[in-house]
Amino acid sequence: MLSDKTLAYGRKITTGLLGVDALYRAENDDEDGLVVLNMDTAGEFPPEPFGTYATAREYFTELKAKTQDLPEADRRLYYEQVCQSTLSFIQWRDGGLPFTSQLSGFLHVPAQPASDSELDNLRSQIYKLLTQMGYSGNLVDQCGSWQDHNRVAPDEVQGVLKDLMDEAWDRTEEYVIEIPAPKSDGMQVSTVSGVPFGGRIDYLNRMVELNIDPVLTRPGLKHLAVHEGYPGHYLQFKLREVWYHEGTAAADGLLSVVNTASSSTFEGIADTGLRMIHWNESDDDRVSALMSRYRSGLGTAAAWRLNALNWSEEKVADWLLEQSLGGGEGWVKNRMGFISAPARSALIWSYWWGERVVAPAWESVSRERRDEFIRFLYGRMHSNESVAMFN
Repeated sequence: MLSDKTLAYGRKITTGLLGVDALYRAENDDEDGLVVLNMDTAGEFPPEPFGTYATAREYFTELKAKTQDLPEADRRLYYEQVCQSTLSFIQWRDGGLPFTSQLSGFLHVPAQPASDSELDNLRSQIYKLLTQMGYSGNLVDQCGSWQDHNRVAPDEVQGVLKDLMDEAWDRTEEYVIEIPAPKSDGMQVSTVSGVPFGGRIDYLNRMVELNIDPVLTRPGLKHLAVHEGYPGHYLQFKLREVWYHEGTAAADGLLSVVNTASSSTFEGIADTGLRMIHWNESDDDRVSALMSRYRSGLGTAAAWRLNALNWSEEKVADWLLEQSLGGGEGWVKNRMGFISAPARSALIWSYWWGERVVAPAWESVSRERRDEFIRFLYGRMHSNESVAMFN
């Protein structure tokens, strides 16, 4: 249970984050904003009326100092980092911030991409597994054959994903937690094209939008069912919403904020979902998991080349296509749309860091304490460091 002081602090930081979001939206046409989801549909938390970024900076500087008064150690760390993320975002909007400083300031991750050795290691693991499965040729040939074998036609994607999400709901209730809603409250699926994302959840409208431009496989759709649905983003939002209204979770859980200290763990919980519900059950699933990990790292390497090394977009796109091991030009196009957007370019690091901090935290908890850890994991917002503080 969170202390009354921390619950009060949560209300204060909620209105502050909404105030910065309002400032940001007023000066540009980014329709997603800084706060991409606000579950405060009753309007309980009006944005702080910041007239300038200077007033917002003063507010969050004071709020950062007050974190040291919070009783819970993980909350002191987490909220201090959120305040620093917001101050960095304010600096980026008000006076500019180098790309490398965005990585360390927004997300609190090292200002470097996935290394060549890390990517090489993942390629080696994929090659070894595909060879054991009977695929021949070089790695590119193997991945092409595997993709063709598991490919789902675009006109079948919606139905396949719907069925997979239905099973993911059942497995989440079996292995993680009883979902505090009927299955009819779950996510519907729509397919889209020409967008800079693979899949995206519109929680308030209970809709998963899935980009069908990339080549999609059944194991990849299984990952998406878990990531966007259960026990991923839908469950994260549902539990935050329900537990806030029960009075046991802080108000800032009603918000989904990008470019902040919680971005990596938000994605990490979703990417750890397959192991949470014991659904990595075949070699095809394991290939897909390695491919997902590889492409997360590849996204950081591409973003680094574009935004830190100043490669041209054409050169980065050609490099991505050479390195992608599948997905086709549609995958490259949506990755380029992501990493070339100034407000989102640093955010791709959250996919690379998320699973590598959440999965070890999940595995380190004994089965006897899993229920307690789930409450800690889903009931509090977390940074890469605070998620490891349960034990």
